[in-house]
Amino acid sequence: MKKHLNTLFVTTQGAYLAKEGETIVVRVEKEVRLRLPVHTIGSIVCFGNVSCSPFLMGFCAENGVGISFLTEYGRFLARVQGPVSGNVLLRREQYRRADDPKTSADMARSILTGKIANSRTVLQRALRDHGDKISASEVEIAVKRLSNYLETLNQDQPLDVLRGCEGDAAHIYFGVFDHLIVAQKDAFSFEERNRRPPLDNVNGLLSFIYTLLMHDVRSALESVGLDPAVGFLHRDRPGRPGLALDMMEEFRPFIADRLTLSLINLKQVQGKGFDKADSGAVMMKDDTRKTLLVAYQERKQEEIVHPFLDEKVSIGMLFHIQALLLARYLRGDLDGYPPFIWK
Repeated sequence: MKKHLNTLFVTTQGAYLAKEGETIVVRVEKEVRLRLPVHTIGSIVCFGNVSCSPFLMGFCAENGVGISFLTEYGRFLARVQGPVSGNVLLRREQYRRADDPKTSADMARSILTGKIANSRTVLQRALRDHGDKISASEVEIAVKRLSNYLETLNQDQPLDVLRGCEGDAAHIYFGVFDHLIVAQKDAFSFEERNRRPPLDNVNGLLSFIYTLLMHDVRSALESVGLDPAVGFLHRDRPGRPGLALDMMEEFRPFIADRLTLSLINLKQVQGKGFDKADSGAVMMKDDTRKTLLVAYQERKQEEIVHPFLDEKVSIGMLFHIQALLLARYLRGDLDGYPPFIWK
């Protein structure tokens, strides 16, 4: 299972990846920069002008190593993978459950419980760690309002009502997110969540980390045989990985939002590490992107006690564990899907 932790990020423009024996070789201007045995890699993410030999793609597919291609600034383009693993009966059950409004609402309720509970914990941790530096009263009000939404989720509600709860809770959470930034306020102020493209440095960090998170969640779902395109909260749309978006929700606050705040508050990234296009879009410079990628990989190596399994696991394994729990629920081994709730 540890293989799932290791992602090779290739950001050097003009890099070329090839196969040599049982190893993956990265060349830049015909000079070998890196050699890695395939069994040490779980996936590869290529940013911008990075190419791969057809032989390497086939080799990675045979060994269960997915290759994702993103723009230089982190927008997803495509993914190359081998045959989907897992029992076809599991995927057929997933499709049946996704077509059932009651089951979809139940799954959405579990997903949103995880997301809103983890969002609340992010705010509570900020009050504990930086209560004297932030507008504590506004954050406390947001915590109470999120708690009220968690109570609402205990009731049977149709999917449209649950989506409304999600939107309101996100507005409350991001409405006080700027208070959680306690350093470099001149370069990292946050007014509202925006994307495609991000219009400020904070949103640039959030969007980029969400892309990395999507890659890992999607890989985890594929590894247990689930179809990442067919979700419960996020309904079918061509080209949209609905189930991966579903499972991402419970990890956004705990991993992406916390990492963004840490990078800013600990001054690991700075305002000069971003460029702004004439269109208003914010783009990370190469050094900032590399700092973020290293921090993301290091965060995945940290260990916590899984709230459902009550076992110590690395954060990078959470995606795989939650995918396995979802598969067990769909097979009927569990009465419900237990979301990841950070304690």
